[in-house]
Amino acid sequence: MTESVLDRNVFFVKEHVGMFKAANNYDILDPETSQEIIHCREDNLGIFTKMLRFTDYKRMTPFEVELRTPDGQRLVTVRRGISIFLSKVEVFDENNQLLGRFKQKLFSIGGAFRVLDPDDNEVCALKGKWTGWDFRFLAGEAELAHVSKQWAGLGKELFTTADNYVLEINESVPPGSPVRKLILAAVMCIDLVLKE
Repeated sequence: MTESVLDRNVFFVKEHVGMFKAANNYDILDPETSQEIIHCREDNLGIFTKMLRFTDYKRMTPFEVELRTPDGQRLVTVRRGISIFLSKVEVFDENNQLLGRFKQKLFSIGGAFRVLDPDDNEVCALKGKWTGWDFRFLAGEAELAHVSKQWAGLGKELFTTADNYVLEINESVPPGSPVRKLILAAVMCIDLVLKE
């Protein structure tokens, strides 16, 4: 089941919202069936970090979000330490092996970061616009994936709410590719790093 979940091309990301919410928690659903396929949870949150999440220092707090199947199988872990200026995020696979990193671009308009492999080679870049909540993963001129608030699947437009969005991975990204895991992990970082 693990491979088939990551090999699909369309994911609906739903953020858990709450007034006094310190942890970053999301559900990823199949947009056609609304079935939960991946749980994204920040379970290992220390008390000091929880307290800082309700202050102006929220942007600097560390995070560790685990992406798991509903039956508890770990797929990916997204981890960042304390961030003073620019975020440096690491992504690990189910065996805790480094898959890659995200490096935030300095002075980017609208939000952007580089997606790197374990050897710091650029796999793709995330570029986006806040105005339309529209983000693209680009390898040179080729679009690997797209994140937006709407989806034209099943012949009807799905417009999501402020805390939900759709990830569409291009079929050119092969099944089983670590790039799929990096893109999925990077989508969490749009919220955690750029939007905060």
